[in-house]
Amino acid sequence: MGFDLATDLAARRRQHRLRQPLVMDGPCGRHACLQGQQFLNFCSNDYLGLANDPEVIAAFQNAAREWGVGSGASHLVCGHQRPHQDLEEALAAHTGRQRALLFSTGYMANMGVMSALLGKGDAVFEDRLNHASLLDGGLLSGARFRRFAHNDADALTRQLQRSEARRKLVVADGVFSMDGDEAPLSAYAEACEANDAWLMVDDAHGIGVLDDKGRGSLFAQGVNERTQILMGTLGKGLGTAGAFVAGSHELIETLIQFARTFIYTTAMPAAVAAATLVSLEKSRQDNWRREKLAALIARFRAGAVERGYTLMASQTPIQPILIGSDADAMALSSALREKGFLITAIRPPTVPEGEARLRVTLSAAHEQADVDALLAALEQCVRILPDA
Repeated sequence: MGFDLATDLAARRRQHRLRQPLVMDGPCGRHACLQGQQFLNFCSNDYLGLANDPEVIAAFQNAAREWGVGSGASHLVCGHQRPHQDLEEALAAHTGRQRALLFSTGYMANMGVMSALLGKGDAVFEDRLNHASLLDGGLLSGARFRRFAHNDADALTRQLQRSEARRKLVVADGVFSMDGDEAPLSAYAEACEANDAWLMVDDAHGIGVLDDKGRGSLFAQGVNERTQILMGTLGKGLGTAGAFVAGSHELIETLIQFARTFIYTTAMPAAVAAATLVSLEKSRQDNWRREKLAALIARFRAGAVERGYTLMASQTPIQPILIGSDADAMALSSALREKGFLITAIRPPTVPEGEARLRVTLSAAHEQADVDALLAALEQCVRILPDA
């Protein structure tokens, strides 16, 4: 049969699941510029509005002049520059850990941790709705791979009790990227402690947003000292790019020696690290960003439910509108775009079959008037849905 790629692409198109990148003609922020038109942007992960912050931009520009635009090598050759070291130390202090280690992306961080720590004879236990990078990391680690029902600590406990693996690693998102809900981390920590397992939390969508200093899910839920491995990203709440893993001296040293996605890749530009140092400090100090964000979330939730939309159990900036069919989700996304709002439709396989949705994300860069305008547009568009 060979590689019949055209047939596969045609099938995806018929399912309303063909994905195409949007070419933005402006920076990430409150507005998005697409094909010469300005839209209110409700689909970025720039939760604190730091991606286009003037002070963060200035730090990037100044560091680019001093350090250049590329690190030139991996961290273990000659690519580890002073801004990288300063950022790792700041992230360790911020998260209450002995050390932190930078990775180029969150995907690489998750793959690197599991490949370094697990192998044949070990077991990894993952929430069914974990991010693809966590699932792929577990599958490719060589460990026995087990998935448990979403946010079900009892199901996890039963699996742990039956396991005779040498090493047992429980892995979960702190905040789930497509539903916006939070993992029950205290119950997971208890299950791990009772069954000689480690807990790893991917807090990509919690860092910067949760806790009064933006330290994320582990501090918000009081489990920081009970969680052995923290992964966080820099390209969402902190507004820049890259990721980190934080933990004990022994954990970080093990990753330096054995995590292939750290060892065999060029270090991020030092200018990104320098900019992140500024955005990290702003995320700590500017609690008004989180307060404003919480107010916008509450306003959106109340208004969307009042207009007949089905939301999910989320108190985070991720506010999915559950639609159901792929075609209907695409139709609503298109109708909103015609009214000046950029909100992408999320379809399987990213979400389960029959659960296509519009993933609305709110930012401290938004204003109350922006949320009100979106709610007004949603009220006008509700009639295009089958049950309206």
